[in-house]
Amino acid sequence: MNKTTVIVFFLIYSIQVFGEDYKIENAEFYSHGDKLSGSIVFPVEKEIHSAVVFVHGSGKQTKNIDWAKRFAREGIAAMVYDKRGVGKSGGRYESKQSVSEKNITLLADDAVSALNTLANHPALKGTALGLTGISQAAWIVPLAAEKSEAVSFIVLWSGPVCKVSEEDIFSKYTADVDGREVPSYDEALNSRKEKYIWPDFLGKDMDPSESLAKLTIPGFWIYGEEDGSIPVDLSIRRLQTLRTAGHSYDYVLFSGLGHNNMVETFATATDWIKRLLR
Repeated sequence: MNKTTVIVFFLIYSIQVFGEDYKIENAEFYSHGDKLSGSIVFPVEKEIHSAVVFVHGSGKQTKNIDWAKRFAREGIAAMVYDKRGVGKSGGRYESKQSVSEKNITLLADDAVSALNTLANHPALKGTALGLTGISQAAWIVPLAAEKSEAVSFIVLWSGPVCKVSEEDIFSKYTADVDGREVPSYDEALNSRKEKYIWPDFLGKDMDPSESLAKLTIPGFWIYGEEDGSIPVDLSIRRLQTLRTAGHSYDYVLFSGLGHNNMVETFATATDWIKRLLR
């Protein structure tokens, strides 16, 4: 497994306690010379059995404290942060070429920097660390895990296990709309009247399968059967291929759920993490 060293400087600068279930420490850390702003939410009443970084999906995403609090209630410390160029985070938000090789690699380095902040926290020494996220995070998280030996597991909601171009072919066909009769990837591909050409200016057509094939850590993917944003059937086929090759990659498919299914399936994710660490 090839690893890239990412040098990180971080500063924990304030603590706030809310209620009895958790405490929040605001944190700043650096990636590629830019200062990013986040928070770590710790459980108070429960023993910390693991810690995770939650990686954003697409769009101008700020840190989601509510998800971090839900992790904390399950004994999982969680780091959430404003995406670069958004909220209190420095750097430039990439809007036009968000799925380019350059931007996905940059966001993966941001995730590694956030993870290193957790790894160096005195309260989390020896704690199992994971990367989690939703949607576009599925291109970022495997690459970040490949770059960092600190990652013990990954958990992804609605995470494509396919090239960016394949997701684009599918979501253009479905108009990103969830539904009861979501087409297969093959149907979307065969409907095209012109060959899809990946633009060279975006760099490599990023494929998480390449990083996943190199990893030796366990992973878990959660899908909704009515997801019209990513090709779930293709992603599951790719996971099955990786499983056949010996990787510990689990997945679950929920009927009646679409792309944004975290509310309904959050307990499924945290139960998987707990079982993994027993």
